[in-house]
Amino acid sequence: MEKMRADARRNRAKVLAAAEEAFAVDGLAVPLDDIARLAGVGAGTVYRHFPSKEALFQAVVLERIQQFATEARELATAGDAGEVFFGYFVRVIKQASLNRAICDALAESGGHTFKAGAGDEFHTALAELLGRAQAAGAVRPDIDGDDLRALIVGCLAVERYSPGSRHLVRVVVDGLRPAGADPGRAASAAADTP
Repeated sequence: MEKMRADARRNRAKVLAAAEEAFAVDGLAVPLDDIARLAGVGAGTVYRHFPSKEALFQAVVLERIQQFATEARELATAGDAGEVFFGYFVRVIKQASLNRAICDALAESGGHTFKAGAGDEFHTALAELLGRAQAAGAVRPDIDGDDLRALIVGCLAVERYSPGSRHLVRVVVDGLRPAGADPGRAASAAADTP
């Protein structure tokens, strides 16, 4: 692959930054011309780097999902598996709920965005955190990675339609605990997470 010129790299970075900002607010509804204007480049520059709006969207979202996966992998050996899992679960919901593009990508069932490498890494890392929490007896055993992804998407919908309703996310978190578990720990994790 031919090395990109310095000005082309700068333009690509500008387009990605502008797209991240625009997609966070409007999701896929934002026109490419608006992204080009926000980036301070022409529409042709956007198309040179990204053949379609979907390709640009995927590049932006995959970067964020990769960050979620990296954090989950880093937490895989952290102390209290249950606390780590619940803290991470709530943090992903809080951070993703602020970005419509991430919400759209995580909600996309069977779409190319989630199946791409970073999506697979996120799913695998999340499943590992879940498995550790289940082995520690902190999470009910009848939940798997696909169930967890569906719960994240559901919680994102709650956050989008009823912002600031932390008690509803706590209800889901409490529901992940095994019968008879202390919901106070999960509630404090949900309340303390930004």
